Amino acid sequence: MSDGEDVPEMTTTTSRTQAPPEPEQPPEPRRGLWWRLLHRWHYGFVGVLGAVTCFCLSLTPSLLPRGPGLQAVIGGISAAIGYGFGALAVWLTSKLLNRPMPRPGRLAWRILAAVSAVAVLVMLYLGAAWQRDIHELMGVDAPARPRYLVVLPLALLLGVGLVGLMRALRHLARVTGRLLGRVIPASTARVITGLAVVLLALGVLNGVVLDGFFAITDNSFKAINAETEPDAAQPTDPLRSGGPGSLVSWASLGKQGRNFVSGGPTTDQLRAFGGIRVEQPIRVYAGLDSAETSRERAALAVEELQRTGAFDRKVLLVITTTGTGWVDSGGVDPLEYMYNGDTAMVALQYSYLPSWLSFLVDKERARQAGRDLFNAVYGAWSKLPLSQRPKLLLFGESLGSFGAESAFSGADDIRNRVDGMLLVGPPNRNELWREFVADRDPGTPEILPTYENGATIRFARDPATDLDRPTPTWASPRVVYLQHPSDPIVWWGPRLMVSRPDWLAEPRGADVSPDIRWYPMVTFWQVTADMAFSTGVPDGHGHSYGAEPVAAWADIAPPEGWTPQRTADLTALIAAGGGD
Repeated sequence: MSDGEDVPEMTTTTSRTQAPPEPEQPPEPRRGLWWRLLHRWHYGFVGVLGAVTCFCLSLTPSLLPRGPGLQAVIGGISAAIGYGFGALAVWLTSKLLNRPMPRPGRLAWRILAAVSAVAVLVMLYLGAAWQRDIHELMGVDAPARPRYLVVLPLALLLGVGLVGLMRALRHLARVTGRLLGRVIPASTARVITGLAVVLLALGVLNGVVLDGFFAITDNSFKAINAETEPDAAQPTDPLRSGGPGSLVSWASLGKQGRNFVSGGPTTDQLRAFGGIRVEQPIRVYAGLDSAETSRERAALAVEELQRTGAFDRKVLLVITTTGTGWVDSGGVDPLEYMYNGDTAMVALQYSYLPSWLSFLVDKERARQAGRDLFNAVYGAWSKLPLSQRPKLLLFGESLGSFGAESAFSGADDIRNRVDGMLLVGPPNRNELWREFVADRDPGTPEILPTYENGATIRFARDPATDLDRPTPTWASPRVVYLQHPSDPIVWWGPRLMVSRPDWLAEPRGADVSPDIRWYPMVTFWQVTADMAFSTGVPDGHGHSYGAEPVAAWADIAPPEGWTPQRTADLTALIAAGGGD
């Protein structure tokens, strides 16, 4: 009996001490791939919304046509920026409310996924159509529409990688902050750590990555500068730098200097076009290795001009080169044809780097070179009797126009010291250009402004038709800025990140898509990418000006008896590659 009595007592004790079993929970519903990926990598709802929005906006048109690869880069960068702004908005809101933001549920994520999929597919379709239209505006063939399908995966990889990089930096800051928090107040530790990580990143970028990059590129372009093109032969004419009796050695001219002095139209070509007595044009150049400093190179160039008799010619052209020392033959050869070779030209090299790199690291060199060369030439020219002075003209293209402007303080200074000036594709950072455009006559557009009723300075997209604005009457000296509405070099600037420029508030230019709009940050990256391929479009668009300088020079400094028909003939000749 005792065994039988023990059993109920044990059972009673157990029932008093053991908690009743919990009811069985229903199995958690299976998550979709979208949900699992987002939550595994901790992507925020608002951040993803920002990324999708910015990616879709990046597919809208910009100034120049772009292929799928370039579009993917723009899309990936834009998506990463959008995600960052979304995450920042959530963080700031939670700090202001002093509580965490509620997390969206599965339904919100599903709606976002569905809307995003539709939006991305629609924008990819529209983006391909917009690109086809821009390609047609430029007169080039557009890639097949299906190729744009690669944009999404490539942009996704780039965007995820950039977000991951930012998260790695944030994680580094947190770990360092926890370590510092053991010895100083936590709030102070977080501030110090955040600043330290930012400064470290900038320091590494500037001191290691950028310095290393520029060191490598400088050495690379220095090696290129020492090369000689197969068709660039050392001159046998004493009227060319590097030739017999020259004060500048052939070796010191650099690659672009050797191209310049060995190029240009021959006397036979000049005679075939002019049909009368011609002279051998004078071309003077000083390379980076020709003298130690910019001022010494300028002085040496003036000595070369005096040695060759340049001040006895009808025209003396001062050229500010681009970064590598390049001179556009389409911008200078026309004057030699127009004046039957009775011309002298002088140029100076100030860098090994191409213009886009020079603008970042050699901008001051361009400014100094332009100022030193013009001032040295002007100093010698101004001492001549008025009746014996050649026409003093100035030419600069792209970064060369930046250097050319640097010799002058404003419009009055230009009027007092030069007989004519042609500046092609001026960068948006050109100080005088920005001043003239900002102070343009009321009611005139930024893409084709009028300044002081066109008294001295005029702007043109097509010089054959635009330079009669606002009136055909135009006093000397004459200054012309050539600028295409589709040239990203002219319109790019940091302010594109945060403010809409006038050229996107006005009616669009003739070769610009009417569908282009301004979006914060996105438009900046679009135009930045356009800059990299600004010369890869047909003449008359982007940063390709072809034979357009012919018509400009015909208005700035026409020789006696020059006619519109001669302008048309010379334009056709230069467009066909005549002279080089």
